[in-house]
Amino acid sequence: MHESAHEELRTLRDLLRYAVTRFNSSRLAFGHGSDNAWDEAVYLLLHTLHLPLDTLDPFLDARVLPPERERFLKLIDRRTDERLPAAYLTGEAWLQGQRFFVDQRVIVPRSPISELLAQDLSPWITKPEDVEFVLDLCTGSGCLAVLAALAFDNAQVDAVDLSERALEVADQNIEHFGLDGRITTHRSDLFDQLPHCEYNLIVCNPPYVNNHSMEALPPEFRHEPTMALAGGEDGMDLIRRLLHRAPDFMAPDGLLVLEIGNEYENFIAAFPDLDPVWLSTERTEDQILLLTRDQLAS
Repeated sequence: MHESAHEELRTLRDLLRYAVTRFNSSRLAFGHGSDNAWDEAVYLLLHTLHLPLDTLDPFLDARVLPPERERFLKLIDRRTDERLPAAYLTGEAWLQGQRFFVDQRVIVPRSPISELLAQDLSPWITKPEDVEFVLDLCTGSGCLAVLAALAFDNAQVDAVDLSERALEVADQNIEHFGLDGRITTHRSDLFDQLPHCEYNLIVCNPPYVNNHSMEALPPEFRHEPTMALAGGEDGMDLIRRLLHRAPDFMAPDGLLVLEIGNEYENFIAAFPDLDPVWLSTERTEDQILLLTRDQLAS
């Protein structure tokens, strides 16, 4: 697009219309914070202009300065040409109203477990103040560990990942929230290098994408660390190990909350004898399950 044509884009409304057209004609994939072209364009524009992310209407017909327009159009070019998720372009992701620092060392925070933590896992946890020890396995950016610490005021939280680089990002987020005294990061292959503890709650958003689905992932998802997504032939490689070891690290009344994404059929096939409670969120019915220590131990 020539400079002279750029000059026709004068207001936020003009820029948004242009961005949505570009996104739709490029057939972008969404799912890293927004699920459609309009929401993504709005987020990128408000972020670029340092405007409140929830206040678009009063500014729609405001004119932008040429340098502001160029900054935004460069982002739109990168989003469409490189197929980078928006969060990697802005260096941030929002989850349950909280802002997390992210880059390509971690997958973009989007776990629906966050919604359950924002509700203190009610009704499954009746007394949030009694939760003393929480484990976030496969912590990535540390977002669920942070949300768990915010939900359970008296809890010490351990955040575990095998990726040294992911833990660097997690440490950054923990420090940003002022939670370094309550959240400890550990480099461990699941439980293997983790000091023993009886956790009241374990949350885990593991790599669970099966091989067939991995091959079909849109380019946006291929920018994320493969190790945080790929779950083997049926998506259950890591989950088998996790469920086998978990009871040794759970308090007698301990709970495990596990995300399995779109792998419901594969989970049922792999664990026909387990009868988990399926926890529904705003957008999911069969992607998060809850198991007790007793269920796992038997």
